[in-house]
Amino acid sequence: MKFIGRQRELKSLEREYQRDSSFVVIYGRRRVGKTTLIKEFIKGKTTFYYLATEEIKSQSIKRFSGVVSRVTHNPMLERVTFSDWLDLFRVIADFQPGEKKVLVIDEFPYLVKADSAFPSILQSAWDEILKDSNVMLILCGSFIGMMQKYTLSYDSPLYGRRTAQIRLAPLSFSNVYDAQNLSFERAVEQYSITGGVPKYMEFLDGQDGLMEQVVSVILSKDGFLYEEPYFLLKDEVGTSVSYFSVIRAIAEGNHKLGKIASALGTETSALTPYLSVLSDLGFVVKATPVTEKNPAKSRKGLYFISDNFMRFWFRYVYPFKGELELENTQIVLDEIRKDFVQKFVAFAYEDICKSIFADLCRKGSIDFVPSRIGAYWLNDLNGDTEIDVMAIDHQNKRFFAGECKYHNKPVDAPVYFTLCDKVQASAEIQKTLKGYQPMFGIFSKSGFTQRLVDLSQDNPQLFLIDEDHLV
Repeated sequence: MKFIGRQRELKSLEREYQRDSSFVVIYGRRRVGKTTLIKEFIKGKTTFYYLATEEIKSQSIKRFSGVVSRVTHNPMLERVTFSDWLDLFRVIADFQPGEKKVLVIDEFPYLVKADSAFPSILQSAWDEILKDSNVMLILCGSFIGMMQKYTLSYDSPLYGRRTAQIRLAPLSFSNVYDAQNLSFERAVEQYSITGGVPKYMEFLDGQDGLMEQVVSVILSKDGFLYEEPYFLLKDEVGTSVSYFSVIRAIAEGNHKLGKIASALGTETSALTPYLSVLSDLGFVVKATPVTEKNPAKSRKGLYFISDNFMRFWFRYVYPFKGELELENTQIVLDEIRKDFVQKFVAFAYEDICKSIFADLCRKGSIDFVPSRIGAYWLNDLNGDTEIDVMAIDHQNKRFFAGECKYHNKPVDAPVYFTLCDKVQASAEIQKTLKGYQPMFGIFSKSGFTQRLVDLSQDNPQLFLIDEDHLV
């Protein structure tokens, strides 16, 4: 798959490369494209690229010496038995001292597992050898917890050395859609499963039917992604049973903390560590209405599975593992066809709309500076209120309320009228955003009726977003 997006990250890395001394930490979940980003960045640069693996210290040093030997064109180094990492770092520092060099240690946590003293060794190497030797050091790793603990936390010997850090997230929908020759509908449905994770996108491309690829890659016992969540969680938390139970409870529609605890037969306080870890890993998110002034302490928070693939897997794979083990995929396909578009894709489409809105604001297509983009829900005095996309522009005292319609027919004016009524009837919105100018948006994958288009032309505060562009 060709390289997509990551322009902001590449600019950050190039900026660090121009510094006299730079130490960059890159981390993020498996399959998200960290190594691909690094390989794109180091093109044309003198680079010592070392990929750590699960092996003992002596084998790691031997393989590292092989990397140094090949880059420096010094075959003698492969014949020498090194027992000290610092000797190899000195060779790198002394090589072409007038030329900028990049040293990449990929999957850094494996070295820490093999030798707990390695962070201290690297600290000495950086302070005494590499920092003033025209070297850019990049540490990369997929174990988010370990990367935070051994490179970013206050207790790490490496604390304070880094000059930049990049937590690589999945690709945005806009990046993916712009790079692919797919219809908007196919792009949305594909993204609702892959979530912009590059490795998943390789297997769910636009060459064949989406469901055919889902069967071979996800539902088949031999499929590459059949047991993916087990690997993702095992890497980070070791024993994944309790975490699986929490995610499964959320997947079943339990979004309030009390309901999750009730479904698992436990106290809410016992769930906090699990939800905290799952949030740190990017698998679960605690969402609060955008009107909340202190989201972290809000009691109105709801927990959702934030990773699209995890959400798909726990909805359509995990409950049917018995059938899939017996290669009975038809029962799962029937389940998918029953509500995949109406419930699963439509839910993911709301997050895609938030991303599209942010891009339109960033490009200046919509004159709005969002302080926060999310959704709104509340049991108001006047009834339950739900708004799919809501954003606040504190700088200009405005707010945006948007409705998302993933339908096969053009959206008509009553959708707009209903949205206006929701805003007007919400006592919470009127109180919290008193004095703020309202703006409205309708997102659609199938366009709009002429009546609604005419209405928007007479109302500068109404924006119609057809697929990913303004009408």
